[in-house]
Amino acid sequence: MTSGPVTQLLRARAAGDSGAEAALLPLIYGELRRLAQRQLAGERSGHTLTPTALVHEAWMRLSAEQDPASNDRAQFYALAARRMRQVLIDYARQHKADKRGGGVIPVTLSAADEAASERDIDALSLEQALQQLETHDARKAQVVELRYFGGLEMAEIAELLGISRATAQRDWEVARAFLHLRLS
Repeated sequence: MTSGPVTQLLRARAAGDSGAEAALLPLIYGELRRLAQRQLAGERSGHTLTPTALVHEAWMRLSAEQDPASNDRAQFYALAARRMRQVLIDYARQHKADKRGGGVIPVTLSAADEAASERDIDALSLEQALQQLETHDARKAQVVELRYFGGLEMAEIAELLGISRATAQRDWEVARAFLHLRLS
């Protein structure tokens, strides 16, 4: 995780090598697209943002950052997942603002049963719940971000945060319970 072509290119990019970014994108594009698909899988049905559009918007934001806080592959993917989440939040806010009625959505009894599924989690509600979790325990919020949005394995999360795998697993379970309570 700390040495390899992606990590070397990330470090070269951070050092100011202008060619590193061009060489980096082909190596990471497939993984970024997988992250985007994973994040969009949790969005409402009929979402108009595609995985490709999400990757491109997140990449533009990452490219615009002067000092990217990523020293290796795992940190980069965690940062990319965060940028994708921010794109989705911005998109949801814009979508909600465009609707008439202040974002109130009429719900029928049959639609209420469908809305109970995990796939229909409102992005703005999830963002608010994550912000609440972050005020209580920032590390648990980081674990959620890395696991749910970044798709990292517990061993990678533990290494990245400098904690044991068991602690990362406990943080994940507590955070999931917290989010479940906030979202239900």
